[in-house]
Amino acid sequence: MRIRTIEISVGAFMLAGILALGFLAVQVSGLSIHDSNRDTYKLYARFSNASGLAARAKISVAGVVIGRVKTITLDPKDNRAKVEMALEKDVNYLTVDSIASIQTAGILGEKYISISVGGDPEVLKEGDEITDTQSSLVLEDLIGKVLTSIGSKKD
Repeated sequence: MRIRTIEISVGAFMLAGILALGFLAVQVSGLSIHDSNRDTYKLYARFSNASGLAARAKISVAGVVIGRVKTITLDPKDNRAKVEMALEKDVNYLTVDSIASIQTAGILGEKYISISVGGDPEVLKEGDEITDTQSSLVLEDLIGKVLTSIGSKKD
């Protein structure tokens, strides 16, 4: 009887551990039940380099998450990355001169889009495009440029 109690206890502990890992995986991935219920509208932005940016990446204004990246495609006309963004409906104050830039959370963290709101009185509507963008900073390219400049100074 005592062995059966130990087996049930170990089984319950394992089940609790698996449920905890599942919960953490959902939290880390950014998935949420509430995301599908939110009213959103679409905006677009084009970047010459969207390296590291992924679908479902956060979009923020002043550090507050206001939406998610829906899709990233290559525009065949100008060979730039076209990013479709789903922003919350209540964020209806983004102006036409807003700036969208790809930022990194920390030194090696995830990429996200940060929007700086401009001062123009005209606001962006469903399907509009943010024209002023700043592309992703690729750490490997930056290190390569520094090493190249150091190597050229030694000669």
